[in-house]
Amino acid sequence: MMFSSINNSFEQDTHDTDGNCDGPDLDFIYADVDTYQNEIAELYSYTEFNEFQQNVKAFEDQMDMYNLPPNWQKLDASSQRGIIMKLIDQLEVSNREFRMQAARCILYLAQGCWAEIQSDEEQQQNTRDNVIVLYNLGIFSSFVDLLNMEIESACSPDIVAVKITNVTLGDSADLRVILSVLYIITETIRDEKEKNSEDYRKIAEGFVQDLNSPLPDGELLAVKLLGMITRFCSGAAPHFPMKKVVLLLWKISLLGLGGMSVLKNLKNEYREKAGLEPVTEDTLEVTKCMRASSPPVTAADYLDNQNLKRNAFRRSLMKQRFLDEQEQMDMELTPGNESAPNGGGNGGGGNGTNQNGEDEYYRPFEDPSNGASSSTITTANPNNLPCYNAQPPAVQPAPMTTCLPWTPKVRQKDIDQFLDISRNKFIGYSLIDDHESLAGLPQPIHEGVQTLKRHMYISLADIQIKKEEEIARNPISTQEDEVVLTPAEVLYQAILPNLPQYMIALLKVLLAASPTSKSKTESINIMADVLPKKMPLTATQSTKLTVDMGRHKEIIVKAVSAIVLLYLKHFKLNHVYQFEFMSQHLVFANCIPLVLKFFNQNITEYVSMKNTIPLLDFPSCVIGEQPDLSAESFVFSADVTDKPYSWRNVFSCINLLRILNKLIKWKHSRVMMLVVFKSAPILKKTLKVRHAMMQLYVLKLLKMQTKYLGRQWRKSNMKTMSAIYSKVRHRLNDDWAFGNDLESRPWDFQAEECTLRACVDRFNLRRYPEATQKCGSGTNNGNACNNADNTSSGNIAGANVDGNVGTAGAGAVYASANAGNGINTGVCSQLQDYGIEGGFPSDEILTHSDFAFFGHSGWWDRKVELTDYFKANYSTWLEEEVYNNQTDWDAL
Repeated sequence: MMFSSINNSFEQDTHDTDGNCDGPDLDFIYADVDTYQNEIAELYSYTEFNEFQQNVKAFEDQMDMYNLPPNWQKLDASSQRGIIMKLIDQLEVSNREFRMQAARCILYLAQGCWAEIQSDEEQQQNTRDNVIVLYNLGIFSSFVDLLNMEIESACSPDIVAVKITNVTLGDSADLRVILSVLYIITETIRDEKEKNSEDYRKIAEGFVQDLNSPLPDGELLAVKLLGMITRFCSGAAPHFPMKKVVLLLWKISLLGLGGMSVLKNLKNEYREKAGLEPVTEDTLEVTKCMRASSPPVTAADYLDNQNLKRNAFRRSLMKQRFLDEQEQMDMELTPGNESAPNGGGNGGGGNGTNQNGEDEYYRPFEDPSNGASSSTITTANPNNLPCYNAQPPAVQPAPMTTCLPWTPKVRQKDIDQFLDISRNKFIGYSLIDDHESLAGLPQPIHEGVQTLKRHMYISLADIQIKKEEEIARNPISTQEDEVVLTPAEVLYQAILPNLPQYMIALLKVLLAASPTSKSKTESINIMADVLPKKMPLTATQSTKLTVDMGRHKEIIVKAVSAIVLLYLKHFKLNHVYQFEFMSQHLVFANCIPLVLKFFNQNITEYVSMKNTIPLLDFPSCVIGEQPDLSAESFVFSADVTDKPYSWRNVFSCINLLRILNKLIKWKHSRVMMLVVFKSAPILKKTLKVRHAMMQLYVLKLLKMQTKYLGRQWRKSNMKTMSAIYSKVRHRLNDDWAFGNDLESRPWDFQAEECTLRACVDRFNLRRYPEATQKCGSGTNNGNACNNADNTSSGNIAGANVDGNVGTAGAGAVYASANAGNGINTGVCSQLQDYGIEGGFPSDEILTHSDFAFFGHSGWWDRKVELTDYFKANYSTWLEEEVYNNQTDWDAL
């Protein structure tokens, strides 16, 4: 019932409201973070403006107490260090007001002493200089202790008794001061480390080591922040400022684990240790040389264009035109012969206007990837819009190639399948686990096998899975490699006991910040750190608050999506089963329908939306003379910058698409979820965003499900199929475009997911027995998170029509998938017979012979009571069943 409501919600509003919107190419460059200035500015809400003055007032009062002038710049280094040491001592006093006055003084120093300077550059330099002194004197660890005190005090009855709807900005003032100091120090060190600053080199190395080491209470700082998110979602601490918490968690994880460059180097390092060749193709580099594709024509566009198409030749050309302009380059017209396809009879001239006045059918192609001028190259307008001449952005031209962007790949499984089919066809027999024998096969088959082997790609995951299978078969004779305590390994061990709760909490915050979610009284209130005590009275104040709330949500989506993607990538590199464990809990928490719900909106409008008031961004809001704010002074995106997009919104969309790809890749059961939730029209609308990297991940998701969408869908979406062919990597022997793949049989889905869960549980139980037992205590029976502290009955029921995050298990999902597509549902009832309810094995399932390999803690810890009869005849049983029973170990 729950998933049918999701289907109905996805069916609604899938009509393309963008109409004929064909926006410009986006010169967005995907990176780990935005600029340092923007990242610092996003830390503060516009409603926090008055608190900047409180920081200055606290600093001035403190300096008066020391009988010093309130000018930090005029003090020498020794005096500055002495004042900071006094402030550290003041942080440890019992008087809360006195303690927080010292904290605000330190925040003012971390903010660059903005009241004493006149330019943004000087403020940033002061921040960098002050952060060095603050960190060397131990301010970071002192504020972590303050954070612990605030978390403990959050359990007090007066705080818990506050209703969620009554929480305002003032309830989190102290926490926001502490988190701001921690964030500024972290972000400044991260930025300087990225710039290879010599002054910060030793500081950055020590700071990264501190982040990956437990605190005095035995917890990592990242785990402590995840716990704050969990308590916030459970309602135990509704005043926690979620934006600052997730931003700090993101930057700490990014600095502690490493960004994209670190991932790339680690991947090649691990592959080299495993005896594999390094990866030469980088997705980020390849997509920089890709063209953005024109969006496919929608049904509304097609009907509107029928009235304009009078030329039969041009109409046929419009139907067959490929989505990818790169393949049109050989067909494009020269400047002096634009109307050549219509011949001289149409009166075509050098200006491309024919006798019917149809010059609007073609518009200049504005592509920042090749720097082509609109006056030298023209391309077809898929929506037949009038030509609006605009200057292309000045971007360095990237080398363009006429070949496919990716080297084709093939798996060992594909080669085995090819050999098996060929042997059965030509010889009539099959050889199990024989990858080399070609006897009796014709020469073309030999050449085909050589081609496949030449393109075979062995991933780190394949090596790790083979090693786990060998350990499972021979647990005594197979020696396990020593577990290296990498940053990812340390983090996984720390979050393993409560990983399901953490995933649920992150997704609930993401849901609350999604623009497509509807506000409910029982949902979490992520606006607690943006809503002022007094609601706005004037139109200007209302406009400011509206922009601030939209900006607040966008920043939260940006941070949460980056955290989840970063964890997935590092866990997959560290060990594939760590990645699969986190992925399964994301899937069980309905991450897939949540992401699809996020994209079920006017995505082009979301990408171009800029909820920004530059006059109120830090430090512009406090440096220099401040103009009076009015409705006319609110300058938005188009007037502030020539960029037609919001960096954080494009970043969030790409992150969510990458998360969806990682959850679904090579998982046929999860691909079926895409089909059930009718994701194809939602993803096709996302293609309207003209950015090559975003379109690549959308096309990957469409490619996965084309075999299930039917012939009619493929026939009606040939432009999209052509784009998939030209942009997505080819997998040899992959019948993605025809739908006759043997792997598309529905009855294998549940067994595949159960087998994967068994392998993951066995891996966790062998490596981390204590943590697995803690994690399994909440997931033995039915729902994985029914016993989690961070869940509430109102929001955890499942992904309903509003996209609420829930923990509907794999069994319910696959049952819905089978029912929605007319697929045999016998396997679903079989799962329930085995005891799988909600996708997790119960204790009863582990006694079944078919699932005896489930390495679950409930099975290992079970006490077996032997009967008196068995105890009395034990020696007889041992003689007959063990000593006298000959076992053929080779057969086993």
